[in-house]
Amino acid sequence: MSEKRFIKPVRIKLDTVHVVRSTREAVDLLLSVHWPGERGPKHHEARNISLLALDGVRSTAEARHAFVEAAREAGILLES
Repeated sequence: MSEKRFIKPVRIKLDTVHVVRSTREAVDLLLSVHWPGERGPKHHEARNISLLALDGVRSTAEARHAFVEAAREAGILLES
């Protein structure tokens, strides 16, 4: 299972700014205790799509998009 690098990194703000460069990094954050607040529907969708992307069932672009939406839902997305 490769880490499935994103074409464009995603910047989020938790305790510090994190630059998420791959589906593997996104999954690690989505599953971590550091994800803020309630885990809403976009979080669950991002987790599921990202895990499927790591297995080659969904695309890396889909995983990135879902992660962006989950970060937006949580209020941690840093848009440039």
